[in-house]
Amino acid sequence: MKTIFQRTEITEPAMFSPSDTTQKIEGFPEICVSTFSRRFFEKFITLDNVEKIAELHSVNVDTPVYKINYKGKDIAFYQSMVGAPACVGYFEEIIAMGAKKFVLFGSCGVLNDAEVDGRIMIPVSAVRDEGTSYHYAAPSAEIEADPRCVQVLENILKSRDCPYVKGKTWTTDAFYRETLPIVRERKEAGCLTVEMECASMLAASRYRNIPFIQFLFGADNLSADTWDIRDLETAGLAGTEKYMVLAFECGIGL
Repeated sequence: MKTIFQRTEITEPAMFSPSDTTQKIEGFPEICVSTFSRRFFEKFITLDNVEKIAELHSVNVDTPVYKINYKGKDIAFYQSMVGAPACVGYFEEIIAMGAKKFVLFGSCGVLNDAEVDGRIMIPVSAVRDEGTSYHYAAPSAEIEADPRCVQVLENILKSRDCPYVKGKTWTTDAFYRETLPIVRERKEAGCLTVEMECASMLAASRYRNIPFIQFLFGADNLSADTWDIRDLETAGLAGTEKYMVLAFECGIGL
């Protein structure tokens, strides 16, 4: 028996699609932005002219979807679930509602503090140590980001004088199994960061033909042999408004 990790091609058709479970919404914004942080999300919904337009449903939580007008463009915004399967599931349903461009941002573990500290990380590729991406793209060690989308993000960061670094990220399903040998191996392979969604989102967005940008900022530090929690719980909170504006600009840029 072959598992999904040994198959050389993606099989079709699917038994059911996102449109079978999620209704298309008239006038849904083409641009959608999302983040993982509850504190970011709570900050967003206090902004002026924010309007609830939909809900995403799962067995353990209902997630509201809001709309804001930024520079004359309607932009949808919601809080993503952590972990590749849940994150991609919501992404699929947002597309079914009507989204055509997608921007995701959030924190990450740092594998190379000298490169990442104080900078926004632009993933140009992701190591596929998770499972979801293999249902959207044939097996490979890594998956690359769309160069055009990377360029859009890079141009926006340059125009706003935001320090950044481009590089490889490591997407894992099991944060409590980031063992020292594997961490060292990923660092030696050039990974700057570790997170739980990027590889899957790159694969799913490519499969659905949705322009997709993701940017990361450092939280806990794994660049030494001893883990440093640093500001894991509040990562990026001081830059909330900056990250939101960057995400909105990326959406318009797509």
